This record gives sequence, structure tokens and C-alpha cells, in this order.
Amino acid sequence: MLKRLQAYPYRCSYSAVFARHSLQVTQMLENVQVLVDVDSTPRFAPSKTTVADILTPDALSFVVLLHRTFDERRRQLLRNRQEIQTKLDSGAYKFDFLSETRNIRENPAWQGAVPAPGLAERHSEITGPPLRNMLVNALNAPVSTYMTDFEDSAAPTWDNCVYGQVNLYDAIRDQVAFKTPRKEYTLRDSFASLPTVLVRPRGWHMEEKHVIVDGRPISASLFDFGLYFFHNAHKLVEIGKGPYFYLPKMEHHLEARLWNDVFNVAQDYIGMSRGTVRATVLIETLPAAFQMEEIIFELRAHSAGLNCGRWDYIFSVIKRLRNDPAHVLPDRDHVTMTAPFMDAYVRRLIEICHRRGVHAMGGMAAQIPIKNDTAANDAAMAKVRADKERELAKGHDGSWVAHPALSAICNEVFDKMGTANQIHSIPAANVAASDLLNTRIPNGAVTTAGIRQNLSIGLQYMEAWLRGSGCVPINNLMEDAATAEVSRCQLYQWVKHGVKLQDTGEVVTADLTQRILEEQVAELSKKSPVGDANKFALAAKYFLPEIRGEKFSEFLTTLLYDEIVTAKTSRL
Repeated sequence: MLKRLQAYPYRCSYSAVFARHSLQVTQMLENVQVLVDVDSTPRFAPSKTTVADILTPDALSFVVLLHRTFDERRRQLLRNRQEIQTKLDSGAYKFDFLSETRNIRENPAWQGAVPAPGLAERHSEITGPPLRNMLVNALNAPVSTYMTDFEDSAAPTWDNCVYGQVNLYDAIRDQVAFKTPRKEYTLRDSFASLPTVLVRPRGWHMEEKHVIVDGRPISASLFDFGLYFFHNAHKLVEIGKGPYFYLPKMEHHLEARLWNDVFNVAQDYIGMSRGTVRATVLIETLPAAFQMEEIIFELRAHSAGLNCGRWDYIFSVIKRLRNDPAHVLPDRDHVTMTAPFMDAYVRRLIEICHRRGVHAMGGMAAQIPIKNDTAANDAAMAKVRADKERELAKGHDGSWVAHPALSAICNEVFDKMGTANQIHSIPAANVAASDLLNTRIPNGAVTTAGIRQNLSIGLQYMEAWLRGSGCVPINNLMEDAATAEVSRCQLYQWVKHGVKLQDTGEVVTADLTQRILEEQVAELSKKSPVGDANKFALAAKYFLPEIRGEKFSEFLTTLLYDEIVTAKTSRL
């Protein structure tokens, strides 16, 4: 059992003077508690870098300074999300382009940043959590960039978060090699010559409950960003790259402004030129789709473009419109990139990005190689190729893959453009607000198989997450939290609106989804590779009220988080 230890009992005081472009730190930390098991070891290998090397007083002081400076704004922005949802549900609010930012959209003069060193060519981007073995494999892949993920593909256990920082620290310094009884992991070249790393911190909605500041958990976003930036920003610039990030789950341009202010303060604090940080924003929420231009504007000198986070986008469309029967989506297999609202979102993103001089990145190819079935594997790879060719033709500058084996396909497709990117090509879009809300899908249907698929994927992902794994192979796809969220939201929506099943004519009810859930728990528990140690019953406990339509949580990850917290804050 993990121990609760107070690692750094600081008795100091804090004071800061902050203006938008100026920050002076005059005193250090007080009322900070770090709950950490110092005997914990990395999952795959020991490292000469320790937790104490990451959580130094100076590094923690910097992170806490960011938290104290910005956390109240973060909390208010999260409250704003719920105020909009309340208005949506009452019919008092409709999604549209903001009138108050019309001048930003109509001003042709401003541009985002010129691509930073190591970011001009992004034909293939691989993604995955910062586990030591996966980090080495990703850096060795023949890709342009690597999004190291502390968010949807990483269950935020203390070990995953802190040793993720250890692993990145070691990789950047060419000291990440290690051996297991089965395999030796070594980088194929120096870090400077390998794919450019972009780190995705956790979203604004998440907290890190192992670090308590003034009686409250610290912002997980600032914890992840701050530790990585503090330890590695100067080293990254020294080797010819820089501190680059992917920013998830934002719903408003003011949330991007908050990140921009964080970047300015962070760069000032360590004596780094403003604009050195670059960030690509995942447009993976419906509200953000109406504010793409404003989001780039807020980041400007720090902007590295936008990305189509398509599975999270589907999740957000369902989440925000869940109480409107006019926006019920069919089985997930019918919700493709050709759906009107998805096509409009992609076209708008590419046109805006290129008009403002930044990258427009494509979405995830989640397929993984299918062993011992050549025909099935060939079909899966053909599907990947077709998806990437569609993205290239639309105007994307590169795209994501979940497995190194897919990188050759992605490279081959995007190398056809013959240039590092196609930012110079600005396609016509003319996307109206109504296009982004057009969720009608011809021939789309809800079926019993769709219910079973959603329950199976949701349960399997949640169960693995509760055991500390956020990157889970299911049905030959590498799943992360986004697809589990789609599963949950669809089931809630179908029950709430009493959707009729195409195959049986039966109405989807809470009792029907519960019965199939119980069947799935029994079946999956019996097949579990960890036997009686599986957590399917626990996953089902949290899943049940959501899929019965009795409760709707903002995020599964926050719903489940306390189950993987080492020490509860209530014990302090």
C-alpha cells in the first residue's frame, strides 16, 4: 500500500506582483504539502533521476507561483462553462460566432507565429503517454514530432505523472536507455536529432490532488506544464528546439488567453525570450469550434496552429447538446468525418489556420497492427491510408498516428505535398454557424450492437484506467479517454430521449442499458487477464448512473480520479 509522506514541509511566505507582462517573485512558498511515496519506482526501470530531482524547492516554488497567480482565473473559466450549459439547456443560449470578437475575425493584418525550430515539417505526429518504454519507442519512430501525453492517454496516477517528468528529463539529456529481462531500450540517435517533442499537459478542468496549496489541490495543467518547462526549457533551446506544447479541452478564447499569460510569466521567470514557447491547440470542443480564430489570436506569438481532435470533438458535441432531441447522434460507426458537422469543422479549421499562417493538423489514426491476420491487417492499413489521403486533400499539414507501424503510411501520404507544410494554400470554406450544428446523418441508426459496443469500450477503458493505464488496445484500436467519453455520452443521450432501436424497434431505456451492462461486466470479468484483480465491477459502479441517464458528469477522468489518488486531501 502506498505511504503518505510530507516530502517538503515548507515554512515560508509568498508574495507576488503580477501585471499582464510583468511578474516579480519576492518571497517563497508557504502552506504547500506534497504527498508522495518516495519508495515508488518507475514502471520499467530505475533512473538516476529521482522524484526529489524533479520536485526541487526551486521547481515547486515556480509551479506554485503559477498556481497562485492563475488558479482563480482558471476556476472562474470553468464556472463559465457551466453557466453556458445551463443557458443551453434552458434555451437561453445558442452557439454562434461571437459578436464581441468580430473585429478579430475581420482584421486581415494579424498572423500567428512563424513555425519554430523543429516544427516547420509535421507530416506525421505520434502520440502516447510518457511511460519510459513507450517514450523510447515513439522517439525511435520515423515521425516528425511526438506528442508526449499527460492527458487522455495517461491515467494520472502519481507514478505516471511524476515519473513521466523523470522520463522526459532523462530523454532530453540522452540518459533514458534501460533494460528489462525481455528487451533493451535505447534511443537510435541523440535527442536533438530525434522527433520534436510536444508535451500535452492535463486540461484546465483537472487537479493534481497529491500537491496541496493553501488547502486546495494544485492545477494539474500548471503542475504538468510547470515542471516540464522549469527543468527543460533552456536545455531544449540549447539543442536547437524549444518548449513546445499541445493544449487540450479548451472551450473559450479566454482560456487560451490564460495559457498565453502563463507562457509569458514562465518565460520571464527563467529569463527566456517571449515567443520561445509554442503551443498547438486541440479544437476538440464544440464551443471552441466557434472561436478558432480568437484562440489563435490570443496565443499569437506562441501559436503553433490547431489540431482536429475528432473523437473528443464528437464527445463535446454530444455533451453540450445532450438535452436537445434534435441532435441525437446514431451508432458511433456512422459518425464519420463525412458527417456534415464534422466536415464543416475540418474545413473551417484548415481555412482559418492557413489564413493566419499556422499549421492545421489532422486527427488520430488509432489502428494498431493486427497480428496473424494478413487480410484484416491489410484492410485496416488501407483504411488508414484513405483517411490520411482525405486529410491531405482537405489541406492538413500533417496528421496523427497511435502506433509506429502507421508512420510510414502517414509519411508517404503527406510527403506528396513536396513542401514542409501547405500553410501557403488557403482553401475556401464559408462555414456558417448552422453548418457546425448540422448533426443530421443520412442513414444513421441506433442499434443494439451500438449499445453493446459503447458499453464494452467504456467498461474496458475505465477498468484499465482504474488500474493505471490510459492507453488501451481494444478491438485493434489504441483507445484513450475520448472514445470512452463518446460511449458514455451516447448511452446517456439515447436513454434520455427514448431512441428507438432500428434492429428491434425497442425503445432504449435505463433498464435496457443496465441489463446489457451487467452482462458485459460478467463477460469481461471472466476474460480478464488479471483475473479477480480486475476492476470491472468498480468501473460499472461509476458507469451505471451515467448510462441510465440519471447523472451526467463533465468528464469520466474527474469522475474516477479519486480512486487512483494515493492520499486523500480530506486526511490533511
